[in-house]
Amino acid sequence: MKEIVLLKCGELVLKGLNRTSFEDTMIKNARRRLEDLGKFHIWKSQSTVYVEPLTQGIRMEEAVERLQTVFGIAALCPALVVPKDWEAICAAAPDYLAASLTAAKTFKVNAKRSDKSFPMKSPEICRELGGLLLSRFPHLRVDVNDPEVTVTVEVREKDAYIHKDQLPGAGGIPVGTGGRAALLLSGGIDSPVAGYMMAKRGLELIAVHFASPPYTSERARQKVISLGEKLLPYTGRIRLFVVPFTRIQEQLRDRCPEEYFTLLMRRAMMRIAETIALGEDCQGLITGESVGQVASQTIQAIGVTDCVTGLPVLRPAIGLDKSEIVAIARKIDTFETSILPYEDCCTVFTPRHPRTRPKPAEVARIEEEAALPPELFEEAVREAELIVLSLHHHSQPV
Repeated sequence: MKEIVLLKCGELVLKGLNRTSFEDTMIKNARRRLEDLGKFHIWKSQSTVYVEPLTQGIRMEEAVERLQTVFGIAALCPALVVPKDWEAICAAAPDYLAASLTAAKTFKVNAKRSDKSFPMKSPEICRELGGLLLSRFPHLRVDVNDPEVTVTVEVREKDAYIHKDQLPGAGGIPVGTGGRAALLLSGGIDSPVAGYMMAKRGLELIAVHFASPPYTSERARQKVISLGEKLLPYTGRIRLFVVPFTRIQEQLRDRCPEEYFTLLMRRAMMRIAETIALGEDCQGLITGESVGQVASQTIQAIGVTDCVTGLPVLRPAIGLDKSEIVAIARKIDTFETSILPYEDCCTVFTPRHPRTRPKPAEVARIEEEAALPPELFEEAVREAELIVLSLHHHSQPV
């Protein structure tokens, strides 16, 4: 039996004249995702991408699982390749589908005949193959409205393909088609979700994390590396910058009113992240903020932090509540890592009564009075540790 995987491209078919470049990027990402499993031939034809294993013994179940994390793929299914001959289809289908049909009670047959020269029309294929399967699996009954298993026969230009129900893909558009942005990656639940959501819209990610030793631990740093690695199946390689932030936080603690500390800290973060982002050819910043979730995420506070950067700040979780964010975190397997009890720098020197409705001019005046030396920001950028996160290699500082 020769098995391949059929990929359906979803919204990419709506891209008009740019469609080919989107599909080509998706194929490149799929090829990279599979590269250590063996050799594959990947090509496209008639709105379908074909993934054919060329190496003997490739674990097809693992290949399918990996392809389910590639953005741009709306649905996929393993399929048996058979000659475009009715007798060959009838000989192969019962054995290939045996496990699924034995466990089911109801089924139906669909047929797609893109090769109109095939002598049987789609209704005839459905009727004849359905009758054959009923004779081989007499416990089954046909249910055309809500079957447990849908058997599909696709007759295409070169071969015929037999498969059962499609599996869901990651959807979205391929990473790399929407530009590049810097994700402010904390150790919490929200920011990995924000990175995933923007990667789904085609953005390539770098990540910026702020560390404040000795107030934050090596375990907190490792936790953020682990969160970045959890995102890799969806994003591909991530360049993670770990910024030493202790001196800036201590200076802010000593020089500004307590209730303004978080606001000025976040403005400092945005400035540093922007500098790193521009050096990495990014066109935007990404944060995990959600309006009203904490005191620093009121619309007034968000406005105060936005105004110090010239880059657009993308907040894909801005209208989600915590339960919705947690659901996505569980889906992408970051939740259990995010809740590990290792605090990040955002919890250091937290004010008892933070300002929730600040005015930009007021915050700018207090920031000016605090007068942090520019050298502190330059030093933080210069001494940022670069760690390259990659699916197929151990994460290493550079």
